[in-house]
Amino acid sequence: MIKVTLPDGTVKEFEQNSTPMDVAKSISEGFARNVISANYNGTTIETTTPLTTDGDLVLYTFNDAGGKKAFWHSSAHVLAEAILSFHPEAKLTIGPAIDNGFYYDIDLGDAVISDKDFDAIEKKFLEIARGKHEFSLRAVSKADALSLYKSENNPYKVELIENLTDGDITFCDHSNFTDLCRGGHVPNTGIIKAVKIMSVAGAYWRGDEKNNQLTRVYGISFPKQKMLKEYLELLEEAKKRDHRKLGKELELFTFSQRVGAGLPLWLPKGAALRQRLEDFLKKALKIGGYEMVVTPHIGQKELYETSGHYEKYGEDSFQPIRTPKMDEEFLLKPMNCPHHCEIYKFKPFSYKDLPKRYAEFGTVYRYEQSGELHGMTRVRSFTQDDAHIFCTPDQLKDEFKETINLVLYVFKTLGFDDFTAQISLRDPENPDKYIGKDENWVKAEAAIIEAAEEKGLETVVETGEAAFYGPKLDFMVKDALGRSWQLGTIQVDYNLPERFDLTYKGADNNLHRPVMIHRAPFGSLERFIAVLLEHTGGNFPLWLTPDQVILLPISDKYQKYSEKVLESLENSEIRALVDNRSEKTGRKIRDAEFSKIPFMVIIGEKEEQDGTVSVRKHGEGDLGTFTIEEFISLIKTEESKTLVDFN
Repeated sequence: MIKVTLPDGTVKEFEQNSTPMDVAKSISEGFARNVISANYNGTTIETTTPLTTDGDLVLYTFNDAGGKKAFWHSSAHVLAEAILSFHPEAKLTIGPAIDNGFYYDIDLGDAVISDKDFDAIEKKFLEIARGKHEFSLRAVSKADALSLYKSENNPYKVELIENLTDGDITFCDHSNFTDLCRGGHVPNTGIIKAVKIMSVAGAYWRGDEKNNQLTRVYGISFPKQKMLKEYLELLEEAKKRDHRKLGKELELFTFSQRVGAGLPLWLPKGAALRQRLEDFLKKALKIGGYEMVVTPHIGQKELYETSGHYEKYGEDSFQPIRTPKMDEEFLLKPMNCPHHCEIYKFKPFSYKDLPKRYAEFGTVYRYEQSGELHGMTRVRSFTQDDAHIFCTPDQLKDEFKETINLVLYVFKTLGFDDFTAQISLRDPENPDKYIGKDENWVKAEAAIIEAAEEKGLETVVETGEAAFYGPKLDFMVKDALGRSWQLGTIQVDYNLPERFDLTYKGADNNLHRPVMIHRAPFGSLERFIAVLLEHTGGNFPLWLTPDQVILLPISDKYQKYSEKVLESLENSEIRALVDNRSEKTGRKIRDAEFSKIPFMVIIGEKEEQDGTVSVRKHGEGDLGTFTIEEFISLIKTEESKTLVDFN
């Protein structure tokens, strides 16, 4: 007999070689019908895999991330078989699951797949799926695996197999189809009831532009047709909320090929919105005891070599800037933290002076590949709301908890209520990815785990996701459409203080190393504003929105009174403008609604005579007539509902 431990801590005994499906059926037949994959002792397995030792078992349905991964990976196999039915000479490469669906990279030779072929591929896919073919893994020797793919003249699979260890190679079979695969499949193809080919694109083999370009076919599948319909409806809503579309319509930012790809240009309204976000955070930082600093946009290459950034990220940086002086090289700043370490070194500190909290809205530069650029969410120039806290080891946990409070304040104020805190730890199997002593990593990871627990955060642990210099707490936020974004990060670092030889004098009169906390509640202003745009659909909180009020005089006769109302609003620090175009009032209202201006004020003869304003609210309609003072009070009250002070 073997002992199987379930996620709730329940331990059950089963005969050796029982399967995950046997365990599922022991819980309930209804539950078992929905189980499509499993994980045993940290390894994804099939529901039919024999369990031979004691272990921890997680059973996945489609509602679980692990279940979706198996479902979509299995779908990639079916997609490959469907494409081969049209292009039998094509050479398969890889077909992984991704966040939303799957893709398969294929060398089609001279053949082409376009959107005109999608319907035929989908029909063939579903025809294969309806066959209810079982997915079956089998071990294959390295020699046999190489022989198969050499006979098929497939250099891609041969390259993959040559890098594998003999004894660890498996093939997956279903129907008349075989593919090199490590596993993680649903029981049979019949579970896949709906599929949609989403797009086709070019992709270089192994992401290297020196290699052959392949055809990448993207798809998504579901166990129910209804789920596909709902997903496609969600995509349509996402298109309406696309920050690139809204950013253009609301005149927030733009890009220019002459300036360069991935280098955003902030338009006046966007620059003002960004400044309000900075001012909002600066006010909280002042309350939190931070000091603002400013650092250059470049630094000597030696600075980033000292920090370790050049060794880890040098290839992703812009090329060094050379000066007339021999052997002198500078880099565009990829990180703010090395500069802040040098600021800390300006003068000696005592333990009584700590913590020191340096904050900066610092613009940094990273050479993202052109194919990775995406609007404001992936750019080459971005501004971080960066801060670095230098504290004693005894102060670390309290400082970390206060930083969590700041992140939660930002999220609450801006309407991000659904989030999970991800504790990102180092990968013990790959120590070369990280710098620093083991003992420091142990202390840093423990501090994050304890602080998150004491703050009552809902957390998940991700091994291998730590920064190269220390573990971190990342905040994974769900937007209004249920999509997950990483916004805000807090990191503990014992290593940079050592690399920069940072010290403070302790109570024992000896020199000690401070601990460093990296933190950025927004992360990057560009990315944060893009996510906020899509989350709100462009309907920003009233305190943040570029234009709060638009005045709509029904004719030129009321322009003078409109200017008087405008002056009163501006004197009360309300952002307003007058639409004095020679358009009908209905057209002006429609345009104001399209521009997502929160309040529209209609001004005509009655309003001028009575000294009042007629008010409409975006998305709600007519609110009635107000005196100017009443209207100002209404706006101030609306603002105060979301904009409260940090404490």
